[in-house]
Amino acid sequence: MQFRGLLGVFAILFFFSSNSPVFSNDNSDPKSGENTLVISGKVSSVDGETIPYANILVVGTVKGTYTNIDGSFEIYDLPDGDYTLKVSAIGFKSFTRKVTVKGGQMSEVDLVFEETGVEMPEVTVIASKDRVFSRVPGSVTYIDKKEIQTINPLSGNEVLRRSPGLHVVDEEGLGMRVNVGIRGLDPDRSRNVLILEDGVPVALSPYGEPEMYYTPAMDRMAGVEILKGSGQVLFGPQTIGGVINYVTANPPQEEEGSVYVQGGQGGFFSGLVNYGNTFGNTGIQANLLKKRADNIGPTEFDITDFNTKLLFSLNDRSELGMKVGIYNEVSNSTYIGLNQVMFDRGGEDFTRMAPDDQLDVSRYSLSFSHKYRFNKNVRLRTIAYGYRTTRNWNRQDFTINNDNTPPSNWTGVVWGDREVPGGAIFMRNSTGNRNRQFEVAGIEPRLEVDHKLFNTSNELIVGARYLYERAFEQRVNGTKAGVKSGDLVEDEVRTGNAFAAYAQNKINVTSKADINLGVRFESFDYERDIRRRNFPEVGIRDTVLTASNVIHEIIPGVGFNYRPLNTFNIFGGVHKGYAPPRTKDAITALGDVLELDAEQSVNYELGFRTEPTKWLFVEATGFVMNFTNQVIPVAESAGGVGFGLINGGATLNRGVETAVVMDLSKLFSMRRSSLTYDVNATFVKATFNEDRFINGTNVNGNRTPYAPNWFVNSALTFQTESGFGLRLVGNFVGDQFGDPLNTVEPSPNGRVGMIAAYTVFDAVINYDIRKWNSRFNLTIKNLTDERYIATRRPQGIRVGIPRFITAGYEFRF
Repeated sequence: MQFRGLLGVFAILFFFSSNSPVFSNDNSDPKSGENTLVISGKVSSVDGETIPYANILVVGTVKGTYTNIDGSFEIYDLPDGDYTLKVSAIGFKSFTRKVTVKGGQMSEVDLVFEETGVEMPEVTVIASKDRVFSRVPGSVTYIDKKEIQTINPLSGNEVLRRSPGLHVVDEEGLGMRVNVGIRGLDPDRSRNVLILEDGVPVALSPYGEPEMYYTPAMDRMAGVEILKGSGQVLFGPQTIGGVINYVTANPPQEEEGSVYVQGGQGGFFSGLVNYGNTFGNTGIQANLLKKRADNIGPTEFDITDFNTKLLFSLNDRSELGMKVGIYNEVSNSTYIGLNQVMFDRGGEDFTRMAPDDQLDVSRYSLSFSHKYRFNKNVRLRTIAYGYRTTRNWNRQDFTINNDNTPPSNWTGVVWGDREVPGGAIFMRNSTGNRNRQFEVAGIEPRLEVDHKLFNTSNELIVGARYLYERAFEQRVNGTKAGVKSGDLVEDEVRTGNAFAAYAQNKINVTSKADINLGVRFESFDYERDIRRRNFPEVGIRDTVLTASNVIHEIIPGVGFNYRPLNTFNIFGGVHKGYAPPRTKDAITALGDVLELDAEQSVNYELGFRTEPTKWLFVEATGFVMNFTNQVIPVAESAGGVGFGLINGGATLNRGVETAVVMDLSKLFSMRRSSLTYDVNATFVKATFNEDRFINGTNVNGNRTPYAPNWFVNSALTFQTESGFGLRLVGNFVGDQFGDPLNTVEPSPNGRVGMIAAYTVFDAVINYDIRKWNSRFNLTIKNLTDERYIATRRPQGIRVGIPRFITAGYEFRF
């Protein structure tokens, strides 16, 4: 019913667009139904090199296009008049060109980049001049700044859902701690996904504790790269599901800035100030984000996020970049959720069950990037980085038992129903303070060489990475709810030293085909130093327990691309998936080294992407992820009892992900409006693939937890030259299981049971007044006010955010 409603809105917009003279095409033959070609040409560099995928925008209109592989482009359906073309491409300085359309006759123009722009010397997961991926070995997605602004996300999760294959689970509804699974992998804390910002890891400890308790704010991003194919073997340590790289804006060539403010229900406020400029040989890009709310669902938060990029053009051969980040968050994030009794009777969806719980997150980061060009064929890129993350979490203790017996230190507060066995939650007058600090430093030089081995064009990348990480963890038990002091019961330090070396060579077999061969070596030396803990039958004692281990792994991968036509690309690959075990799980609290294996799989994919007509883009990828051992989370964040991760044994993930984009304005020859419809859909079957018994039950053939068979994201986008825009989004997630036993009936505590399928709709209305350099928007999240279970983690049911309305204003200067 809900998707039919979306199609109804689509039909209304289509009727309006096809019957209004504003959208007619006076320059085309109405009998032929064809578009009128008015501008065509080629884009090249000053050296004569054709530039594929350059962006050509007709300023002041909704018209625009990308150049083809051979640098050619075509623009249709413009009325007579004078226009300005803005031409841009990664690695070149943007420029404009005046053109005239007269009498509906075609104008041919050759556009030449006269000057190479000074780039920020950073590492990205997609080659800088290949944003539409004809040469990338595998399935990829790039979400640009324009799309992020169109979504106007309350949570960065909304942006990630625009990529096929990504299952993103809301926790507090704001994306402050992203939980993303790729192709059926468990999304808990994004453990199986390598997440970067400008090529730098952002996890607490990338090797030893890759949890995402800090997530880069989508508000300040210029784009997001998502790589799922064999090309990810260059990155690490996790190469199981894929790589997500948040891309921030680089210093512009000329002065530009913006101020964006947004407000909404529950005291929600977001303010973002951006400024960038270049002064001689030095560029700067700075932004400050302030975001807060008193009550979005059950969540209260206050975030301050400041980032600055500096770019120094040292000479004709090299550039140096520097980036500084300061992040501070205070929120009432909690682990406790509703039990099944509370959810079933309703009216308590966003009750603050532990009102004194508080999470403090601070992060300080510094990174340097350098690029040196030995000549036009040899380049050296180096990044060096360091960051410290402090994560202190004060959480009130509680008790659940089948007898519904209150604990001795019960506060008198009880949630649920004491008449239902296990249906009551007793709040205790005590607190667990989980205080952790993480230090990470790394350096990665990468050499890029264009060479002619065997008289064939080759592109070689070789590099090495050293990473040091250290984690300090303490648990302080308070004797009252909400206190931050008490008895030190756990104290430990975990240290890791990792070294990786990699190489990838792309062989351009012909102008239409290339093969990518890659391999990475990983070595991780880790140690757990336990200084104080609670021993069984002994109690809390100071101790000296130290244990260490070293693991080595070789991760190969191969991929190919074949382009029989300029508009058709076939790609595929196979690579070894790998993720090291967490230090805390591989060495027990008694200092024993467990045989907890690295997470390993063999990943296959085969797909195509095509643009058969100027109004249609289609991509489809089939994939298989065959795990010899998938590590299953049973940590508290995954609804377990706090023992970390276990070997889950063999699992098999297979499926198909698709994306379709239809530019209906080109199909129906709309001159002064843009109407597009897109849908990405993923089918995945993720199951245990060998005999494994849990409580006497064999789970072989069962679905793995939090792996829906279907998830779909679809959008209808309408825009006019006058500046009005409308976006309608539908997001469907199929049913999921909360445990390996695939339990259907929910448990009284709400942590186990099927999670029913749900569909959520969002709407964004915007109006851009160019002469005022202003943009207004109105956003409605969860348009139909759908009530649904988003997750049963960490410790109970989380209900999705109800209908939420915001209004925003942006001024550009």
